[in-house]
Amino acid sequence: MVAQKLKQLRLAQGWSLDELVARIGGAVTKQAISKYELGKAQPSAKILNKLAAAFKVKTMQLLAEPQYKIEFIAYRKRSGLAMKEQVRIENRVREAMEQRLRVQDLVYAGKSKLAVPQFQINRLEDVESVADQMRAKWGLGRDQLSNVTSILEDNFVHVVEIEAHEKFDGIAAIAYEGKEVKGFAVAVRKGIPGDRQRLNLAHELGHLVLRVSNSVDEEKAAFRFGGAFLAPQEWIKREVGPHRTAIDAQELIILKKKLGMSIQAILHRLSDLGIINNSTYSAWFRTISIMGWRKQEPSPLAVEKPEWLKQHVYRAFAEGILSQKESEVLLGEKIDDKTPLSLQRMRSFMKLSIEERRRILADQADKAAVHYASDASRDAWQTGDFLEQ
Repeated sequence: MVAQKLKQLRLAQGWSLDELVARIGGAVTKQAISKYELGKAQPSAKILNKLAAAFKVKTMQLLAEPQYKIEFIAYRKRSGLAMKEQVRIENRVREAMEQRLRVQDLVYAGKSKLAVPQFQINRLEDVESVADQMRAKWGLGRDQLSNVTSILEDNFVHVVEIEAHEKFDGIAAIAYEGKEVKGFAVAVRKGIPGDRQRLNLAHELGHLVLRVSNSVDEEKAAFRFGGAFLAPQEWIKREVGPHRTAIDAQELIILKKKLGMSIQAILHRLSDLGIINNSTYSAWFRTISIMGWRKQEPSPLAVEKPEWLKQHVYRAFAEGILSQKESEVLLGEKIDDKTPLSLQRMRSFMKLSIEERRRILADQADKAAVHYASDASRDAWQTGDFLEQ
């Protein structure tokens, strides 16, 4: 049972066999670890505890078989990402999805509705209507989006931030339990500017919802979906105009703040919609290179933080579904429990069996009856007359 989980955790950390051996203090050799991962040997209880401590997980997690099969949408063409880095990223996403889907099942008891439909695309232009349909399905209207991360998480598309090589932009994943789809995730690199993060998230959402025919470039379709999702055609043409022969830098900066998109992505969007022609588009990119905006644009945007896992772990903890230790493992941080003592007692009470709760309530009722029977003052005010003021 240990084999698959052990290898998944090690690869998610990007550790070699030698590195894992070092992290458990040389308790076993790398040959022994290899045998564990191949299922040819089982670690002792002592070694299991050391391995769990190295990965900062509970020992039982090493004994559990992965519950879900994770399918990844292909990396972007020509990304140049090394195979070892791809393997690390994929296993990190697997771990993150398993955590989130476990919490999702605990909190929503399997009743959450996945709201990620799929659309067939036969022409690149079809993407525009798909982006509009996605906005309509999620009730987003036709204006700019304040927080893309929250929108995805509210619709059970889990957002995972990963420390990764700069050649990694993002990846989308689907989790299956048997043949049933259980969840979705989009992973992006941690530390990128907010405008780039938002477009990457929308781009990966495109990979989840688009089913592209062989005649359409999948990457171009996903990129156009990202632009259309963030900046609907109707909004752009209203704010910028249907056709422009020139556009000012300050106008682009204002649009960047409104849309949460980079200036380069906005220019690409204007070109896609035919609002600016090729010569205007090319001239602007020459200007961007001269001004050094390719690497660092003016008016940087704040990075959006995924909050779904933290919110729902605290919810499960408050309701007594998860213990404090389990919650701390999932969050990777200590919990300072400020819950009032009365609520902590109630939480402990609700964990008891129904028979035990009935026994305690009956005992308290008997004690209360004795108290009220001996309270003479209660009889006095209950039997007196009430005077209307």
